[in-house]
This record gives sequence, structure tokens and C-alpha cells, in this order.
Amino acid sequence: MSFSSEVKTELAKHLGKSRHCQIAELAALIAFEGRIPAAESENRLLMQKYQLLLAELFHIEEIHTEEEARSVFSTVKMYNDATGEAEPEDTVKGLLIQQSCCKRAYIRGAFLAGGSISDPNKSYHFEIVCRSIPQAEQLRDVINSFDMDAKIVARKKYQVVYLKEGSQIVDILNIMEAHVALMNLENVRILKEMRNSVNRKVNCETANISKTVNAAVKQLADIEYIRETAGLSYLPENLKEMALLRLEYPDAPLAELGTYLNPPVGKSGVNHRLRRISEMADSLRQQTV
Repeated sequence: MSFSSEVKTELAKHLGKSRHCQIAELAALIAFEGRIPAAESENRLLMQKYQLLLAELFHIEEIHTEEEARSVFSTVKMYNDATGEAEPEDTVKGLLIQQSCCKRAYIRGAFLAGGSISDPNKSYHFEIVCRSIPQAEQLRDVINSFDMDAKIVARKKYQVVYLKEGSQIVDILNIMEAHVALMNLENVRILKEMRNSVNRKVNCETANISKTVNAAVKQLADIEYIRETAGLSYLPENLKEMALLRLEYPDAPLAELGTYLNPPVGKSGVNHRLRRISEMADSLRQQTV
């Protein structure tokens, strides 16, 4: 089962505690389907939630009569009393989603009808496909009322409301009350962060080792050049001592080399002496050009 399916499976079983929240979620299901969900719908989890809401709100399992349909549409404010006709709309009446809990239910219904989340092991992406610009704008505004940063992008004839940051996807799962999925996502995020942290440290250590090795190779090459051209006696006594130590301990770090000197010197002192040796080697090379 995909992560998106896991989230929807959890949400399909979740029932808002208050009647007004249940109505808000039912309104979202109808708005994003563009009709009362049909029994032959391929969205099994949406139908599961729809039937759960029907049972809770109207004490029926399916709609069999016009009267039952009218009752559903009237409850979600999509029925015109003047014409006596149902008027499914892309947007939900603001009266139904005034409270924070009802907004959560509305987002939950919208996600069940048209949403998806990518596998967090691969990437972070949350989206809900909307049937029109007004619907997308309403959904975006409701999501952003929770201090989120949802955006809209056009995709063929649809509008897509999306989030891309891992932290915001954690937040939207919390808003929809998908708490099990939230914990699973957090576990993935923690493992990814740990892995990335280890990789950063390894890369940093590798870079430092490479830098140290390259510096040591150059130091040895400079010392060998001086010994072959002018002889190590060309160097002042303190630099000669440093050169001999580097030849004896080619792999030793600077701090360790300093402990072998008499008297010992620190890392910066060793670095200074080796730099002086390199400068003298460069000077000899220029003289032979």
C-alpha cells in the first residue's frame, strides 16, 4: 500500500465528533466530486467515508429517494428552495467552515476526494486536485488559515493546491487528524535527517583528509626538491629539523609533528615552518628556470 493510500485509509475511518464537522466534510466530498458520490465510484475510500457520514447524519446507508437526496443537499447548503433543485457547487458555503474544526474536516474531505501524498522516502509533495479556480482558491485559503503556505498550479484543465516542504506536510497531516500517518512520516524524516547528517560529516571528513593528504604530498615534494638541489643544509636549523621530521613521518598530521620537535610547537608553528620550506623550494625552482 502506498503512503497516500495509508493516509486515506486512516482518514476514511475518522469521524468528526461534532455534527457541524461531519456536515463540512460531507460538503467537501460532494463539492470535489461535483455530485453525490456514486456507488460505482472507483474511489473506494471516499465511498467508505461517504457512507459513514450518511449513516451518522441521516441514519441511512444509501440514497434511494429524491427526498433523501434533497435532505443531503439541503444539509450541505446546495439546494435551492425556490426552484426545488439540487445545485452542487465547487465551493462550500462559508457558513459551513467558519470554525477551525470544520475547516479541518473540509480539508480532510477534499483530500479523500482528490488528494495524494508522495512517498516520503523519495520526496515531499502533498496535493489536492480541484475542479475550478474558485474551488482551488477556497481550499488554499482554508489551508493557509492554519499558517501554511499552500500554492496553486494549473495542470491541464484542473487546478492543483500543493505543499512541498516536509514540515508543512507533517502539519497538514496533523490538521486532517491523520495522526498515525503523521508519526510514520516523522519516523521517515528523522531517519533521512540522520542519514543526511552522517553523509555531511563523512563528506566533510573526506574533504579534510584529502586536503591534508594533498598538503603533505606537496610538503614532501618540496623537501625532496631542496635535498636534491641544494641539500637540506641549505635550510636554517629549525627548518631542517622540521624537514627531517616530515620525511620520517609523511602521514602524521601537523599537530602530531609538533610534538616531535624539541621543544614541541603547536600546529600553527609547524604549519608556519612547512610554509617557509615551500617558499624556499619555490625560490630555488625560480633560480633554475
